[in-house]
Amino acid sequence: MPPAHETAAALLPLVGGARNVTSVAHCMTRLRLGLADRSLVQDEALRALPAVLGVVEDDTYQIVLGPGTVARVTPEFERLVEQERTARGGATGATTAEELAAHGTALRAAQKARNATPLKLFLRRIANIFVPLIPALIGCGIVAGINGLLTNLVSTGHAPWASSLVPALAAIASGFLSLIAVFVGINTAKEFGGTPVLGGAVAAIIVYAGVANVSAFGQKLAPGQGGVLGALGAALLAVQVEKWCRRRVPEALDVLVTPTVTVLVSGLATLFGLMFLAGEVSTAIGDFANWLLSAGGAFAGFVLGGLFLPLVMLGLHQALIPIHTTLIEQQGYTVLLPILAMAGAGQVGAAVAVLLRLRRNTSIRKTIRSALPAGLLGVGEPLIYGVSLPLGRPFVTACIGGAFGGGFVGMLNQLGDAVGSTAIGPSGWALFPLLKGNTGLAALVTVYAAGLLVGYAAGFLITYFFGLSRQQRAELNVAPEDAAADPAAADPRALVQGDHDKEPATSAGVAP
Repeated sequence: MPPAHETAAALLPLVGGARNVTSVAHCMTRLRLGLADRSLVQDEALRALPAVLGVVEDDTYQIVLGPGTVARVTPEFERLVEQERTARGGATGATTAEELAAHGTALRAAQKARNATPLKLFLRRIANIFVPLIPALIGCGIVAGINGLLTNLVSTGHAPWASSLVPALAAIASGFLSLIAVFVGINTAKEFGGTPVLGGAVAAIIVYAGVANVSAFGQKLAPGQGGVLGALGAALLAVQVEKWCRRRVPEALDVLVTPTVTVLVSGLATLFGLMFLAGEVSTAIGDFANWLLSAGGAFAGFVLGGLFLPLVMLGLHQALIPIHTTLIEQQGYTVLLPILAMAGAGQVGAAVAVLLRLRRNTSIRKTIRSALPAGLLGVGEPLIYGVSLPLGRPFVTACIGGAFGGGFVGMLNQLGDAVGSTAIGPSGWALFPLLKGNTGLAALVTVYAAGLLVGYAAGFLITYFFGLSRQQRAELNVAPEDAAADPAAADPRALVQGDHDKEPATSAGVAP
């Protein structure tokens, strides 16, 4: 038996077994464990193991094994944990909402640690640029929706009193979007360590009407060409130029030279390069999104709706924020968001299924009931980290439910009923006021509502029949007070030994 396997096999029972391990990770020298119950750890016996150099307690329980050793022991330890969980049906050992929440928190912390890669950290910084803009997008989007409704009423003669109000609301709704590039430039410079107003000044070039007199690559530029992507690139360049100047310009001249060089160099590069290139990229993004749904339809929607929750878990959903913003800037709405919002519908359906399956577990049912209103409004974190993710299978079945909802919306998009959103951030029922597309409001509401119903139904049915193994249902479907009075009732090993007619144990497959 390899030494790494021997070490892992010796460690596992001393930390309380697989039931007590909620997350496994490692750094250069330490095996980092998330534990459900710290009191189950046998500290003295653990420290007595020859391979253990020490123990550190922080947000995780850290066992010091040394460089090289930890990299070999960790995969063996993870394999043993998975084997033990598979042998007892993938149960987490949690029977109350508090235990599930602790398990979900540990999984979230472990995932956050894994997300600390250069690419994901960069995506997080990009998200930090656009997330502060969401409140304005939402507010202006709702005003645009109200204005669209009033416009229809005025044109049909049902609201002549609103004829003077329509242009005012149009100005309110469109003013922010017309200058969104400036805000992106300001936030970009702030996020990457430059002077915010210089980032905004360079980005403002993009929306200045006078750029129509400038030619680049043999073509006249258009105001707004390149949009938020051009503003992002221009501000990033401005930050680099500014930092270069700060290191080299004498302090006495810095206040004059640095801003001038930053604006001049970055501005020329924006006019004669970035605006054209970013414009081509922005156009390509819009064309690809339209082609994807018009050609892929149900399949594209199924994939997008099903993968969104895992993308959120991996932190990769942040890459979609500039794409959404670009589509809103170009077309007035993003066709991707309503499809991705179906992931939340699948999550709600899965939660309701768990609620009905675990009729006796008052603790978990209370958590689900309190989190469902937020889930219906598109805030899924309480259900994800409090229920479905720590249980394992319900997270997967929720993703499948979201895939069916996304496939439905994608199919109707392919048939000509494009449903989009004028802002990013909200989902679920909160997205109704922000709907916009190529059809009337009634059709938009009908398509989106039908998609939600499909997501709810699919998430519910798949979770109800496949989301919990028989072993999990037997372990979890007990009242917390009953489990405390009879520990064997919550012990999956006792249940397996006492009932040989149960179906073979299968893994819950906890999602990454």
